[in-house]
Amino acid sequence: MLEEALGSSRRAVVGFGDDVSAVRFHRGKLAVLKTDMLVGSTDVPPGMDMWHAARKAVVANVSDLAAKGVQPYAGLVALGLPARLTRRDVSQIADGLSAGAREYGFPLVGGDTNESKDLVISIALFGLIDEERIMLRSGAKIGDIVATTGEFGSAGAGLHALLDRKILPNKLPKALAEAVYHPNADLTLGVRLAGSGAVTASIDSSDGLAWSLHELSKMSGIGIRVSDLPISKAAMRFAVRNGYDARDLALYGGEEYRLIVTVKRGLLRKARDVARGRLKEIGVVTKRSDGVRLFSGGREIKIRMKGWEHFRH
Repeated sequence: MLEEALGSSRRAVVGFGDDVSAVRFHRGKLAVLKTDMLVGSTDVPPGMDMWHAARKAVVANVSDLAAKGVQPYAGLVALGLPARLTRRDVSQIADGLSAGAREYGFPLVGGDTNESKDLVISIALFGLIDEERIMLRSGAKIGDIVATTGEFGSAGAGLHALLDRKILPNKLPKALAEAVYHPNADLTLGVRLAGSGAVTASIDSSDGLAWSLHELSKMSGIGIRVSDLPISKAAMRFAVRNGYDARDLALYGGEEYRLIVTVKRGLLRKARDVARGRLKEIGVVTKRSDGVRLFSGGREIKIRMKGWEHFRH
């Protein structure tokens, strides 16, 4: 509905439906734009302080640019601050925003502040990239290799532990706590992969591995066969000890800012080289009618189009 009302522009090279938006800028360059917001009631898990919440808002935006291979140039931030926040809370938000921006190499150059009923941290980023280098969700071809820049399940396990009250925030195992409270965007890796020319399609995975695979399938008009599900050891341990399905944690959890890419088979070695050991092959691109499936235990299982539904699971 919103997309229909807002329409599109002839200037837009990338519009609704991808991780970012982009318009032609000058001499073959694209101006790449991204905005994303963190909302306290749905995006700040138990035990997360305001410093980490603000930094997480930065990471979420940066990860979407990383999936396109774009280095952020500058950003804006708009804050909705509830009256209940203390001076210390506001100071932590400022420091977390500043730390995140420095970490990923761009300045926050302005913005707006207002009072609101819920915490809102909305960030907008701007970057430039050569048009032929940008990695979109479309472009995957049959026979391409599907790969990720990391493993999955740790954030989902940590969130389940907190929300199902399995583990108190200060008792979370280190790997789960890091995934939940201090996520990282694969920005340097995304920029390198874009420069390699080996990637045919790319997406940020923060909505979950399964959801992201389906988005690649839809936007590229292809199917995906996963043969090696990248489950983290921490998620496996949590699942065994607490009666969860580790496969579901990896597929249907979210809040993990990895990249999922498709790579030309003939350029796989080049992609591996630029990724410096961080690229994990998980499957192959197939024809669209195959859908998105997992090959496990000698049989194929349909992967549902489902992602993490914030904190309302």
